[in-house]
Amino acid sequence: MNINATLFLQAVVFAILVWFTMKFVWPPITKALDERAQKIADGLAAADKAKTELAAANTRVEQELAISRNETSARLADAERRAQQIIEEAKVRATEEADKIVAAAQAEAEQQVVRAREALREQVAALAVKGAEQILRKEVNPTVHADLLSRLKTEL
Repeated sequence: MNINATLFLQAVVFAILVWFTMKFVWPPITKALDERAQKIADGLAAADKAKTELAAANTRVEQELAISRNETSARLADAERRAQQIIEEAKVRATEEADKIVAAAQAEAEQQVVRAREALREQVAALAVKGAEQILRKEVNPTVHADLLSRLKTEL
């Protein structure tokens, strides 16, 4: 065999092999590589989108937490103010009740003093009548001398 014919034949077979590979083998390989590159790009885009959404969600969560903290602190402040108000109202009511009790006790004491004075006047009047009876040695009739006895009571 001739070396030139062998080289020529090998070159023809190589050309057919290159043509066959370029026509039938290369397109599916490039298509698979392009699809894989597209999947990787889509995955990276989805990861970036998810990262952005996560950052936005974290921001919303922080805002909601801040709002919740503010509402909670406001409610606690309101509760403390209300508790102080209730305490003050209770103190005022207790003071008023104590004043009423003291006033009632004073009124009761005054009534007892008045009753004691009246009883004392009655006893003094009775003693005065007895003393007058003994001085006059005569019985004094309370029904007959009612006017005299009532004037005596008022004078005492």
